[in-house]
Amino acid sequence: MGTPTGRAVVAAATLGTGMTLLDTTVVNVALRTIGRDLDATLAELQWITNGYLLSLASLILFGGWLGDRFGRRRVFVIGTVAFAVASLLCGLAPTPLVLIVARILQGVGAAMLAPGSLAMMQGAFRPADRPKAIGAWSGMAAIAAAVGPFVGGLLVDYASWRWIFLINLPLAALTIWIAVRSVPESQDRSGCGRVDIAGAALATLALAGVTYGIIQWGDPLAWAAVVVGVAASVGFVIAESRHPDPMLPLSLFSSRTFSSANVMTLLVYAALGAVMFFVVLQLQTVSGYDALPAGISMLPVTICMVLLASRGGALGARIGPRIPMSLGPLVMGGGTLMLLAIGDDVNYWSDVLPGVTVFGLGLALMVAPLTATVLAAAPDRNAGVASGVSNAVARAGSLLSVAVLPVAVGLSGEDYADPVAFDAGYRSAMVACAAILVAGGLVSWFTIRNSVLVETPPAVHEL
Repeated sequence: MGTPTGRAVVAAATLGTGMTLLDTTVVNVALRTIGRDLDATLAELQWITNGYLLSLASLILFGGWLGDRFGRRRVFVIGTVAFAVASLLCGLAPTPLVLIVARILQGVGAAMLAPGSLAMMQGAFRPADRPKAIGAWSGMAAIAAAVGPFVGGLLVDYASWRWIFLINLPLAALTIWIAVRSVPESQDRSGCGRVDIAGAALATLALAGVTYGIIQWGDPLAWAAVVVGVAASVGFVIAESRHPDPMLPLSLFSSRTFSSANVMTLLVYAALGAVMFFVVLQLQTVSGYDALPAGISMLPVTICMVLLASRGGALGARIGPRIPMSLGPLVMGGGTLMLLAIGDDVNYWSDVLPGVTVFGLGLALMVAPLTATVLAAAPDRNAGVASGVSNAVARAGSLLSVAVLPVAVGLSGEDYADPVAFDAGYRSAMVACAAILVAGGLVSWFTIRNSVLVETPPAVHEL
């Protein structure tokens, strides 16, 4: 961690992951303005968010495997280039359809660079330094997600919503420069040499089919998509069990820690994505905030992550992950219920700040121990795949919550612009998010152990 190379690896990984997380949250602030400027419906606004998440969730496992097989830095750089090109297309989009397609392409690039971020660190750092590196990465990467509403509000109010995408271009250039110049290459050389084409295709089809079906629930094609996704999932399990060098070794899930941590990830990130989505729109639609004040209102989450995320990682390393991973979601749930105070006559200091701060404290406590636990439960040679699984689960959780919760609480059509309708849906959504977070904390308490995870000899070789 104290070497120039170590700092470069963390910097490149953080910048890459930060861009993907920033584009998950920054868009929420601009949705109302995009809807007005491009004359978009609520369904189209959902697809501007979910198109990105769908392609990211569908391909991220494949992206992690590509990095393990062909070089984590190489695939990371290619993904960053693709993400930058897609961001340019988003910034120039003249219609909702073009923007949705460009967002889908953004997700493809993110699926290549996101798992590579963690895998590069797993391959570059010695085991003793990994928790510290992951703690630094998780804190700074989570800051990018939290600062998204602030950046989005600033750009929407004082420039144009298009700049929330165009700002990725200089960030991508800096990321590529650091990675190419200073990050060592690593990959898994233990494979048999046979490429798992069937596994890659079936995994992508399974994730895409199921998530598309849920997003488009009620559409005649939804059931067909779900059936295709489930069938592909079954085929994927069969194919992976028979392949001599599978893309996703099913033995990973024999670890209760790995499986449980991913269930907890699904629940917590579903709530996180929904809270960010609903709070920002509630402040604009019901409370009358402009985009910038709505984004700034989430700034305490960023401050908590800046000051406390690395301490949360250190605490998890010292006392074990069980307590931080159990207590963190419960604290977040409490903060979510406090945000029910947001209404048409809102006082920021009493109605918004306390809830947002408590939510941020819980997030800072939980993020680093969760990430470290998932990676530590997998062999080093599968670092990219393990990271891909964790990232896919997190993105799928956010995708499903943003897709399902608006419908579940009775929002549709132009309700995002109707203060009365949106306010009623917001309150139901916040209660649902709090319940999901409590469930995540209980999963951790009953399934995560503090004992040292089984270590396996690394099969990762620096080139």
